[in-house]
Amino acid sequence: MGLKARLQARIRAAGPIGVDAFMTACLHDPEFGYYATRPRLGEAGDFITAPLVSQMFGELIGLWAVETWVGLGRPAAFRLVEVGPGDGTLFADMLRAARLEPAFLAAADLWLVETSAPLAALQRERLAGAPVRWAAALDEVPGEAPMILVANEVLDCLPVVQFVRRAEGWAERVVGLDADGELAFALAPPLTAPPGDAAPLDAAPLGTLVEVSAAQRAFVAAIARRIARFGGAALLIDYGGEPSGGDTLQALKAHRKVDPLATAGEADLTVHADFRAVLAAARAEGARAALLTQGEFLRRLGVEQRAAALSRARPDRAGTIARQLARLTDTAQMGRLFKAACLFAEGEPAPPAFEFAEKDA
Repeated sequence: MGLKARLQARIRAAGPIGVDAFMTACLHDPEFGYYATRPRLGEAGDFITAPLVSQMFGELIGLWAVETWVGLGRPAAFRLVEVGPGDGTLFADMLRAARLEPAFLAAADLWLVETSAPLAALQRERLAGAPVRWAAALDEVPGEAPMILVANEVLDCLPVVQFVRRAEGWAERVVGLDADGELAFALAPPLTAPPGDAAPLDAAPLGTLVEVSAAQRAFVAAIARRIARFGGAALLIDYGGEPSGGDTLQALKAHRKVDPLATAGEADLTVHADFRAVLAAARAEGARAALLTQGEFLRRLGVEQRAAALSRARPDRAGTIARQLARLTDTAQMGRLFKAACLFAEGEPAPPAFEFAEKDA
Protein backbone atom coordinates (compact mmCIF):
# COMPACT_ATOMS: atom_id res chain seq x y z
CA MET A 1 0.00 0.00 0.00
CA GLY A 2 1.44 3.36 -1.06
CA LEU A 3 0.66 6.73 0.47
CA LYS A 4 -2.22 7.45 -1.91
CA ALA A 5 -3.93 4.18 -0.96
CA ARG A 6 -3.26 4.84 2.71
CA LEU A 7 -4.87 8.29 2.45
CA GLN A 8 -7.86 6.85 0.61
CA ALA A 9 -8.36 4.30 3.38
CA ARG A 10 -8.00 7.00 6.04
CA ILE A 11 -10.60 9.21 4.37
CA ARG A 12 -13.04 6.34 3.87
CA ALA A 13 -12.75 5.52 7.57
CA ALA A 14 -12.75 8.99 9.12
CA GLY A 15 -13.81 11.51 6.49
CA PRO A 16 -12.02 14.24 4.52
CA ILE A 17 -8.75 15.76 5.75
CA GLY A 18 -7.49 19.34 5.59
CA VAL A 19 -4.92 20.49 3.06
CA ASP A 20 -2.53 20.91 5.99
CA ALA A 21 -2.88 17.24 6.98
CA PHE A 22 -2.52 16.20 3.34
CA MET A 23 0.73 18.19 2.97
CA THR A 24 2.16 16.82 6.20
CA ALA A 25 1.47 13.23 5.14
CA CYS A 26 2.85 13.72 1.62
CA LEU A 27 6.08 15.27 2.86
CA HIS A 28 6.75 13.56 6.19
CA ASP A 29 4.98 10.20 6.41
CA PRO A 30 7.74 7.96 7.83
CA GLU A 31 7.18 5.22 5.26
CA PHE A 32 6.10 7.09 2.14
CA GLY A 33 6.66 10.84 2.69
CA TYR A 34 8.68 12.68 0.06
CA TYR A 35 11.26 14.21 2.41
CA ALA A 36 11.29 11.19 4.68
CA THR A 37 12.12 8.76 1.88
CA ARG A 38 12.95 10.19 -1.55
CA PRO A 39 13.96 13.89 -1.74
CA ARG A 40 15.63 14.65 -5.08
CA LEU A 41 17.35 18.03 -5.46
CA GLY A 42 19.27 19.50 -8.37
CA GLU A 43 19.05 19.46 -12.14
CA ALA A 44 18.66 15.68 -12.18
CA GLY A 45 16.06 15.75 -9.40
CA ASP A 46 12.63 17.30 -8.92
CA PHE A 47 13.52 20.93 -8.12
CA ILE A 48 16.48 23.24 -7.80
CA THR A 49 17.13 25.86 -5.11
CA ALA A 50 19.26 29.01 -5.23
CA PRO A 51 22.36 27.45 -3.59
CA LEU A 52 22.40 24.89 -6.41
CA VAL A 53 22.09 27.61 -9.06
CA SER A 54 25.40 29.22 -8.14
CA GLN A 55 28.07 29.28 -5.45
CA MET A 56 27.61 33.06 -5.34
CA PHE A 57 24.39 32.66 -3.37
CA GLY A 58 25.92 30.76 -0.46
CA GLU A 59 29.14 32.75 -0.47
CA LEU A 60 27.31 36.05 -0.12
CA ILE A 61 25.13 34.69 2.68
CA GLY A 62 28.27 33.48 4.43
CA LEU A 63 29.74 36.98 4.24
CA TRP A 64 26.37 38.39 5.35
CA ALA A 65 26.60 36.17 8.45
CA VAL A 66 30.14 37.35 9.17
CA GLU A 67 29.16 41.03 8.92
CA THR A 68 26.08 40.40 11.05
CA TRP A 69 28.36 38.86 13.71
CA VAL A 70 30.62 41.93 13.53
CA GLY A 71 27.57 44.17 14.00
CA LEU A 72 26.63 42.17 17.09
CA GLY A 73 29.97 43.13 18.64
CA ARG A 74 31.87 39.96 17.68
CA PRO A 75 30.45 37.72 20.44
CA ALA A 76 32.94 35.10 21.58
CA ALA A 77 30.29 32.38 21.24
CA PHE A 78 27.17 32.22 19.10
CA ARG A 79 25.04 29.65 17.26
CA LEU A 80 25.27 29.52 13.47
CA VAL A 81 22.16 27.61 12.42
CA GLU A 82 20.68 26.54 9.11
CA VAL A 83 17.16 25.14 9.06
CA GLY A 84 16.26 22.88 6.15
CA PRO A 85 19.80 22.66 4.74
CA GLY A 86 18.99 20.57 1.66
CA ASP A 87 22.07 18.66 0.53
CA GLY A 88 24.42 20.90 2.55
CA THR A 89 25.58 23.06 -0.36
CA LEU A 90 24.48 26.37 1.16
CA PHE A 91 26.15 25.72 4.51
CA ALA A 92 29.34 24.50 2.82
CA ASP A 93 29.50 27.66 0.67
CA MET A 94 28.83 29.83 3.71
CA LEU A 95 31.65 28.23 5.70
CA ARG A 96 34.07 28.52 2.77
CA ALA A 97 33.40 32.25 2.44
CA ALA A 98 33.61 32.72 6.23
CA ARG A 99 37.22 31.52 6.23
CA LEU A 100 38.10 35.14 5.46
CA GLU A 101 37.33 35.82 9.15
CA PRO A 102 38.86 33.01 11.26
CA ALA A 103 37.55 34.54 14.49
CA PHE A 104 33.98 34.14 13.22
CA LEU A 105 34.44 30.41 12.68
CA ALA A 106 36.21 30.04 16.02
CA ALA A 107 33.23 31.60 17.79
CA ALA A 108 30.56 29.71 15.83
CA ASP A 109 28.74 26.71 17.25
CA LEU A 110 27.50 25.05 14.05
CA TRP A 111 24.03 23.49 13.88
CA LEU A 112 21.84 22.07 11.12
CA VAL A 113 18.13 21.50 11.77
CA GLU A 114 16.93 18.64 9.57
CA THR A 115 14.01 16.21 9.73
CA SER A 116 14.89 14.15 6.63
CA ALA A 117 17.24 11.20 7.18
CA PRO A 118 18.23 10.98 3.48
CA LEU A 119 19.08 14.68 3.35
CA ALA A 120 20.99 14.52 6.66
CA ALA A 121 23.12 11.77 5.14
CA LEU A 122 23.95 14.00 2.16
CA GLN A 123 24.79 16.87 4.51
CA ARG A 124 27.15 14.72 6.57
CA GLU A 125 28.95 13.65 3.42
CA ARG A 126 29.29 17.18 2.05
CA LEU A 127 30.32 18.69 5.39
CA ALA A 128 32.65 15.90 6.50
CA GLY A 129 35.32 17.33 8.76
CA ALA A 130 33.33 20.39 9.84
CA PRO A 131 32.32 20.48 13.54
CA VAL A 132 28.61 20.44 12.76
CA ARG A 133 25.84 19.09 14.98
CA TRP A 134 22.36 18.08 13.89
CA ALA A 135 18.94 18.64 15.48
CA ALA A 136 15.47 17.56 14.42
CA ALA A 137 13.90 20.83 15.61
CA LEU A 138 15.05 24.32 16.49
CA ASP A 139 14.20 23.88 20.15
CA GLU A 140 16.90 21.18 20.32
CA VAL A 141 19.55 23.81 19.54
CA PRO A 142 20.83 25.28 22.83
CA GLY A 143 19.92 28.86 23.67
CA GLU A 144 21.80 31.15 26.06
CA ALA A 145 23.80 32.72 23.20
CA PRO A 146 23.16 34.92 20.16
CA MET A 147 21.99 33.07 17.07
CA ILE A 148 22.52 33.75 13.38
CA LEU A 149 20.02 31.60 11.49
CA VAL A 150 19.46 30.98 7.78
CA ALA A 151 16.44 29.21 6.31
CA ASN A 152 16.21 28.98 2.53
CA GLU A 153 12.95 27.60 1.13
CA VAL A 154 11.62 26.32 4.44
CA LEU A 155 8.45 28.37 4.84
CA ASP A 156 7.10 27.04 1.55
CA CYS A 157 7.15 23.48 2.90
CA LEU A 158 5.07 24.31 5.98
CA PRO A 159 1.41 23.32 5.72
CA VAL A 160 -1.53 25.64 5.07
CA VAL A 161 -5.26 25.46 5.60
CA GLN A 162 -7.30 26.69 2.63
CA PHE A 163 -10.65 28.47 2.83
CA VAL A 164 -13.08 29.40 0.06
CA ARG A 165 -15.65 32.20 0.32
CA ARG A 166 -19.14 30.92 -0.42
CA ALA A 167 -22.52 32.61 -0.26
CA GLU A 168 -23.08 30.89 3.08
CA GLY A 169 -19.68 32.01 4.45
CA TRP A 170 -16.14 30.71 4.50
CA ALA A 171 -15.69 26.95 4.01
CA GLU A 172 -12.53 24.92 4.43
CA ARG A 173 -11.19 23.22 1.31
CA VAL A 174 -10.45 19.60 2.13
CA VAL A 175 -9.22 16.43 0.47
CA GLY A 176 -11.89 13.76 0.16
CA LEU A 177 -12.91 11.07 -2.31
CA ASP A 178 -14.86 11.40 -5.55
CA ALA A 179 -17.50 8.99 -6.85
CA ASP A 180 -14.76 6.66 -8.13
CA GLY A 181 -12.92 6.63 -4.81
CA GLU A 182 -10.08 8.84 -6.06
CA LEU A 183 -8.62 11.70 -4.02
CA ALA A 184 -10.45 14.93 -4.82
CA PHE A 185 -10.81 18.42 -3.39
CA ALA A 186 -14.11 19.28 -1.73
CA LEU A 187 -15.54 21.86 0.66
CA ALA A 188 -16.42 21.27 4.29
CA PRO A 189 -19.59 22.79 5.76
CA PRO A 190 -19.37 26.59 6.14
CA LEU A 191 -17.76 27.96 9.27
CA THR A 192 -19.89 29.73 11.83
CA ALA A 193 -17.36 32.60 11.80
CA PRO A 194 -14.70 33.55 9.23
CA PRO A 195 -11.15 32.31 9.85
CA GLY A 196 -9.03 34.99 11.50
CA ASP A 197 -6.74 35.62 8.55
CA ALA A 198 -9.64 35.61 6.07
CA ALA A 199 -11.79 38.13 7.94
CA PRO A 200 -10.27 41.20 6.17
CA LEU A 201 -11.32 39.60 2.87
CA ASP A 202 -15.01 39.41 3.74
CA ALA A 203 -15.71 41.73 0.82
CA ALA A 204 -13.87 39.42 -1.57
CA PRO A 205 -15.83 37.94 -4.47
CA LEU A 206 -17.50 34.60 -4.01
CA GLY A 207 -15.11 31.77 -4.83
CA THR A 208 -12.04 33.57 -3.45
CA LEU A 209 -9.57 31.12 -1.92
CA VAL A 210 -7.23 32.13 0.88
CA GLU A 211 -4.48 30.21 2.62
CA VAL A 212 -3.73 30.40 6.34
CA SER A 213 -0.58 28.85 7.79
CA ALA A 214 -0.34 28.59 11.54
CA ALA A 215 2.82 26.53 10.97
CA GLN A 216 4.60 29.35 9.13
CA ARG A 217 3.68 31.84 11.84
CA ALA A 218 4.69 29.51 14.67
CA PHE A 219 8.05 28.73 13.05
CA VAL A 220 8.94 32.40 12.67
CA ALA A 221 7.59 33.31 16.10
CA ALA A 222 9.88 30.72 17.73
CA ILE A 223 12.89 32.20 15.94
CA ALA A 224 11.87 35.73 16.89
CA ARG A 225 11.46 34.84 20.57
CA ARG A 226 14.98 33.48 20.71
CA ILE A 227 16.45 36.48 18.91
CA ALA A 228 14.54 38.93 21.11
CA ARG A 229 15.85 37.17 24.21
CA PHE A 230 19.42 36.23 23.30
CA GLY A 231 20.24 38.48 20.33
CA GLY A 232 21.24 37.69 16.79
CA ALA A 233 19.51 37.69 13.43
CA ALA A 234 17.66 35.40 11.06
CA LEU A 235 17.52 35.37 7.27
CA LEU A 236 14.47 33.67 5.72
CA ILE A 237 14.46 33.37 1.93
CA ASP A 238 11.44 32.00 0.12
CA TYR A 239 8.91 32.71 -2.58
CA GLY A 240 5.66 34.48 -1.87
CA GLY A 241 4.46 37.89 -0.87
CA GLU A 242 1.35 39.69 0.21
CA PRO A 243 -1.74 37.46 0.37
CA SER A 244 -4.04 38.28 -2.50
CA GLY A 245 -6.15 35.15 -2.52
CA GLY A 246 -5.51 32.12 -4.64
CA ASP A 247 -4.42 28.51 -4.52
CA THR A 248 -0.60 28.33 -4.36
CA LEU A 249 -0.33 24.61 -3.58
CA GLN A 250 1.84 22.93 -6.18
CA ALA A 251 3.61 19.62 -6.68
CA LEU A 252 6.90 19.36 -8.58
CA LYS A 253 8.33 16.20 -10.09
CA ALA A 254 11.27 16.26 -12.51
CA HIS A 255 10.94 20.10 -12.57
CA ARG A 256 7.36 19.89 -13.86
CA LYS A 257 4.13 20.73 -12.11
CA VAL A 258 2.06 17.62 -11.50
CA ASP A 259 -1.28 16.86 -9.87
CA PRO A 260 -0.64 16.85 -6.08
CA LEU A 261 -3.50 14.42 -5.46
CA ALA A 262 -2.34 11.92 -8.07
CA THR A 263 1.30 11.98 -6.93
CA ALA A 264 0.89 11.88 -3.15
CA GLY A 265 4.29 11.26 -1.58
CA GLU A 266 6.04 11.08 -4.96
CA ALA A 267 6.57 14.82 -5.55
CA ASP A 268 7.68 17.90 -3.64
CA LEU A 269 4.74 19.93 -2.31
CA THR A 270 5.02 23.66 -1.67
CA VAL A 271 2.94 26.77 -1.04
CA HIS A 272 3.79 30.47 -1.06
CA ALA A 273 5.17 32.03 2.10
CA ASP A 274 2.80 34.60 3.62
CA PHE A 275 5.41 37.21 4.54
CA ARG A 276 2.91 39.71 5.90
CA ALA A 277 1.66 37.16 8.43
CA VAL A 278 5.06 35.80 9.44
CA LEU A 279 6.66 39.22 9.89
CA ALA A 280 3.70 40.30 12.00
CA ALA A 281 4.24 37.16 14.10
CA ALA A 282 7.91 38.05 14.51
CA ARG A 283 7.14 41.61 15.61
CA ALA A 284 4.57 40.33 18.08
CA GLU A 285 7.42 38.43 19.78
CA GLY A 286 9.55 41.56 20.13
CA ALA A 287 11.82 41.22 17.10
CA ARG A 288 12.32 43.77 14.36
CA ALA A 289 11.69 42.65 10.79
CA ALA A 290 12.57 43.83 7.29
CA LEU A 291 11.87 42.55 3.81
CA LEU A 292 13.57 42.79 0.41
CA THR A 293 13.17 40.98 -2.87
CA GLN A 294 15.88 38.37 -3.40
CA GLY A 295 17.25 40.34 -6.33
CA GLU A 296 17.61 43.53 -4.31
CA PHE A 297 19.07 41.64 -1.34
CA LEU A 298 21.76 39.99 -3.45
CA ARG A 299 22.57 43.19 -5.33
CA ARG A 300 23.04 45.06 -2.05
CA LEU A 301 25.47 42.33 -0.98
CA GLY A 302 27.49 42.75 -4.18
CA VAL A 303 26.40 39.79 -6.30
CA GLU A 304 27.03 41.67 -9.54
CA GLN A 305 30.59 42.49 -8.49
CA ARG A 306 31.14 38.88 -7.42
CA ALA A 307 29.86 37.63 -10.79
CA ALA A 308 32.21 40.00 -12.61
CA ALA A 309 35.18 38.79 -10.55
CA LEU A 310 34.34 35.15 -11.25
CA SER A 311 34.00 35.89 -14.95
CA ARG A 312 37.41 37.58 -15.03
CA ALA A 313 38.96 34.59 -13.27
CA ARG A 314 37.20 32.10 -15.58
CA PRO A 315 36.48 33.73 -18.95
CA ASP A 316 35.43 30.33 -20.31
CA ARG A 317 32.54 30.31 -17.81
CA ALA A 318 31.46 33.94 -18.25
CA GLY A 319 28.30 32.99 -20.12
CA THR A 320 27.29 30.45 -17.48
CA ILE A 321 27.95 32.92 -14.67
CA ALA A 322 25.85 35.57 -16.43
CA ARG A 323 22.96 33.09 -16.71
CA GLN A 324 23.31 32.17 -13.04
CA LEU A 325 23.25 35.84 -12.04
CA ALA A 326 20.12 36.41 -14.13
CA ARG A 327 18.38 33.40 -12.62
CA LEU A 328 19.05 34.64 -9.09
CA THR A 329 18.24 38.33 -9.59
CA ASP A 330 16.08 39.03 -12.65
CA THR A 331 12.50 40.01 -11.92
CA ALA A 332 11.25 37.48 -14.47
CA GLN A 333 13.08 34.65 -12.70
CA MET A 334 13.85 34.37 -8.95
CA GLY A 335 14.61 38.03 -8.33
CA ARG A 336 11.14 39.33 -7.51
CA LEU A 337 8.99 36.32 -6.59
CA PHE A 338 11.57 35.25 -4.00
CA LYS A 339 11.90 37.46 -0.93
CA ALA A 340 14.52 37.82 1.79
CA ALA A 341 13.10 38.52 5.24
CA CYS A 342 15.38 39.48 8.12
CA LEU A 343 14.61 39.32 11.84
CA PHE A 344 16.84 41.03 14.39
CA ALA A 345 16.71 42.19 17.98
CA GLU A 346 15.57 45.60 19.20
CA GLY A 347 18.60 47.78 19.96
CA GLU A 348 20.93 45.90 17.60
CA PRO A 349 21.99 47.30 14.23
CA ALA A 350 20.15 46.09 11.16
CA PRO A 351 22.14 43.35 9.40
CA PRO A 352 23.79 44.08 6.03
CA ALA A 353 21.41 44.93 3.16
CA PHE A 354 18.54 45.65 5.55
CA GLU A 355 19.68 48.96 6.97
CA PHE A 356 16.92 50.87 5.15
CA ALA A 357 14.52 48.04 4.40
CA GLU A 358 12.41 47.77 7.54
CA LYS A 359 8.78 47.95 6.52
CA ASP A 360 5.57 45.97 6.57
CA ALA A 361 5.53 43.09 4.11
